[in-house]
Amino acid sequence: MVRAGHARLGIALLLAAWASPGLTQQSQTQDLLEIWQMAVQRDPIYAASQAERNAEQEKIPQARAQLLPYVTADGVAEQNDRRRISGLNDNNGEGRALWSLTLTQPIIDLSAWGGLQRAEYVAGLADVQQANAYQELILRVAQAYFDVLAAQDTLRALKAEKEAVDTQLRAARQGFELGSTTIADTYEAQARLDLINASELLAENVLQLSVDQLARLINERPGKLATLPSNTVLPSPAPNRLTDWVEQARHSSLTVTHAELATKIAEKQIDIAKSEHYPRLSLQAQTGSATDRGLYNTDGGPRSLNSSIGLQLSIPIFTGGEISSVVREQTSRLQKARYELENAKRQAVQSTQRHFSGVTSGLARISALRAAEQSSLASLQANKTGYEVGVRINIDVLNAQQQLFETQRSLARARYDTLMNGLRLKASSGVLTDQDIVAINELLSAHP
Repeated sequence: MVRAGHARLGIALLLAAWASPGLTQQSQTQDLLEIWQMAVQRDPIYAASQAERNAEQEKIPQARAQLLPYVTADGVAEQNDRRRISGLNDNNGEGRALWSLTLTQPIIDLSAWGGLQRAEYVAGLADVQQANAYQELILRVAQAYFDVLAAQDTLRALKAEKEAVDTQLRAARQGFELGSTTIADTYEAQARLDLINASELLAENVLQLSVDQLARLINERPGKLATLPSNTVLPSPAPNRLTDWVEQARHSSLTVTHAELATKIAEKQIDIAKSEHYPRLSLQAQTGSATDRGLYNTDGGPRSLNSSIGLQLSIPIFTGGEISSVVREQTSRLQKARYELENAKRQAVQSTQRHFSGVTSGLARISALRAAEQSSLASLQANKTGYEVGVRINIDVLNAQQQLFETQRSLARARYDTLMNGLRLKASSGVLTDQDIVAINELLSAHP
């Protein structure tokens, strides 16, 4: 009981903080665009994708370096000390110092050229992965934002239903005291009130968890959030034809683009593996000097300076079957990549169809729930009037109240789900941008 009391107190303070901007860190209402801008700067998952993308871009200069000249320097200094066994003090020592400078410039190296092209594909793949992380961040922010609004709507509806049931309970008690109703009416209202209290505790916990999830994205507790007015007309998909969205998804979906690049990388891996059979030609220039002057002898000694330049040709003749095995391995990996590409296309089409249906059916469901809300409200009023004149019983009023508030909660959830399906539809087609956040943000209002 103590823990439940503390939890309810925490939720009450949180709701009071939202109602009183002066008690929060934010002095003004935060909208979806502001939350999004904060998440772009603070979300660790997106930041990790940016770091991964920057790391993969370095594959290009690393591969290019295999085609550019490189210089190595070598040096050796040694001292030899020889002694006779018969007289260890009779020694003969000499020192030697060598140094060389070598420049190597690859001229023909098909494997290195293939590696550079592969690196460019890998860098492009990293760009696609970051773009996908950007879209995922949009979806995560919007989902977390709407989850908080939905939890607030649910809790608000439960509180309104609780107040209505409490009023009905007092009326039932008064009617029983006056003898116009039975004790059953009181028990029915009390049971309904107890159920609502249990649902309210659950709704408060869901609200707390939703706020925690949003706080994780922006690394701070959100303030009062802008809401979606109940009379807002949600937009239809543009274009409003499924075939257009499916065609867009086949060509522009990030999952399809990712799979296409993975297939090109696999194809290039085969070329690289085959190129190991080909000869390599490089230019090599070397200069260096040697002296057999003693290391500790200050007297001059003979010295030499050698320089050379030439072409070095390397032809693999037999590698134990390794190259052929690698070619077979990469061929199988190419088949795997092509199957994954086909699966990505089918998945993109299926996802597009599902989310397009989610938007269109969601809009129709919203319209139906609006009509149901009006009907439920009329039914509640009629049952209240019938109860007052004695043609309806208490349970009829309670059921009508429950139906109305359940309809309102379903309506609120349907609006948020429809907006999310619209965002996911664009994500599955590869056209989701921050402008879609701006468009949804214009539908929100700072006043509930």
